[in-house]
Amino acid sequence: MNAIASVTLEVADLQAADRFYTASGLGTHVRLRATDAPTTGFRGFTLSLTVSQPGDVRLLVEAALDAGATVLKPVSKSFWGYGGVFRAPDGTVWKVATSAKKDTGPATRRVDQVVLLLGATDVAASRTFYVEHGLTVAKSFGRKYVEFAAAGDSPVKLALYGRRALAKDAGVPVDGEGSHRVVLGGDGTAAFTDPDGFAWEAAAVAATS
Repeated sequence: MNAIASVTLEVADLQAADRFYTASGLGTHVRLRATDAPTTGFRGFTLSLTVSQPGDVRLLVEAALDAGATVLKPVSKSFWGYGGVFRAPDGTVWKVATSAKKDTGPATRRVDQVVLLLGATDVAASRTFYVEHGLTVAKSFGRKYVEFAAAGDSPVKLALYGRRALAKDAGVPVDGEGSHRVVLGGDGTAAFTDPDGFAWEAAAVAATS
């Protein structure tokens, strides 16, 4: 396994989730699956969309809010760029951001990159785990952050961030327990679970779920 082939969000109300993800345009980045697994608070992950300019951030966030999302961090400028964070009705936390400070053209729904950020209890231990499972480290900042290379045509890049730091970045309390409500489809054939309880399954299984 050396890449994420898909991200499946597990949701309590499949029809409502499908309506939101279709209306917001975010459905092209995830799959949906019904579940009744209990979960509370922060689920330990975020999905981050990188776009080319501030206008794209506004367009994507406004579409999500119009479809029923809730603001966690309003769209704003910062020293690193421009972005905002929201929670989808199913509970998934999304961030949309750009490093650009100014618009250079008309806003679109084009997403340059999707990054799945997993909140790790021990970033170094999780890094070792994923390297042993075939991923290649692209960037690493000690025990704080690790980003893996996206192989081939993988639609999602995987990164690890300390759980507390990830919750702070998302603007939510760090506490949470129960199901992560996310399953990753890998390009390998084996199913496994990482040190923080994030489940992986073979891409062929994910595609038929």
